[in-house]
Amino acid sequence: MKLDILSDPICPWCYIGKANLDAALLERPGHPFRVEWHPFQLNPDMPAGGMDRRAYLEGKFGGKDGAVRAYAPVIEAAEKAGLTIAFDKIERTPNTLDAHRLIYWAGVEGRQTAAVSRLFEAYFIEGLDIGDHAVLVEIARAIEMDADVTSRLLATDADAQDIRDRDAHARERGVQGVPMFIVGERHALPGAQPPDLWRQVLDEVTAS
Repeated sequence: MKLDILSDPICPWCYIGKANLDAALLERPGHPFRVEWHPFQLNPDMPAGGMDRRAYLEGKFGGKDGAVRAYAPVIEAAEKAGLTIAFDKIERTPNTLDAHRLIYWAGVEGRQTAAVSRLFEAYFIEGLDIGDHAVLVEIARAIEMDADVTSRLLATDADAQDIRDRDAHARERGVQGVPMFIVGERHALPGAQPPDLWRQVLDEVTAS
């Protein structure tokens, strides 16, 4: 059964949602899901080089206090999911178009989930700028993609418009935020759902 996931690699709720899903899937080694990741940019109008993270957060949430309040539930949910997010290491909020291109190319080689996992780790644990081509090339190398080919592709506009079009299509269909999980091309589950819900979904799918 297809499990389509709309996500952005700089979205903390997407990182948490993946961890919760992974926890449930580990308990169901024979699960029926075939996972496919789809692009959705939290900030489609972000400058190509990204911007200072503090300025971005304070602008988005109306100052430092607003940013702190907005991220308090994120930190709590991350801890509950067994994740540590090193927000203090993240200096820039990148444009994620190229990261989504990498996820797409990884999917062609059957390494899509590996790419998503490594992008989350690079950004939320190591504080790397995943809009930087050198960082993306090293991620490709780490998941056994051809780093030289990836570097050449990143230097072009290959598949960039396709990513934009798929992002726009999701918004046209009513997707306003991520993560968004679509089970069997029919049932939509928005947000970072807890492992218990995924266990229930898996049991229902397996029983049907």
